Amino acid sequence: MENPVHLLLIAVIQDQDLETATKALQGIGASLTYLSSAGGFLGRRNATLLIGLPVAKEQEALKALHTACRQRIEYMTLPLEGSPMPMPAPVPVTVGGATVFALPVERFEQI
Repeated sequence: MENPVHLLLIAVIQDQDLETATKALQGIGASLTYLSSAGGFLGRRNATLLIGLPVAKEQEALKALHTACRQRIEYMTLPLEGSPMPMPAPVPVTVGGATVFALPVERFEQI
């Protein structure tokens, strides 16, 4: 297979970063759509972006996502193990950012 001309980036981001990420990606001319999704670990609302773009714009799109999707520290409460009373202990968890998959596109058509 020869080198692809287009890519499909699949980016899983936090729902609160959706508007900023969408504007940043549209600013570089990327075609995109989003699907509502939920995280498996924390069960929080996410957005999965499907981003179509030429291979030449991949780094520009990754930079836009890096700027728009910030990592944050949130606290989860977990019960203390071995405690006679179930007192929750707050545990810091890093959330946010973006998880991005890049897939080559053999054929791209706008109808």
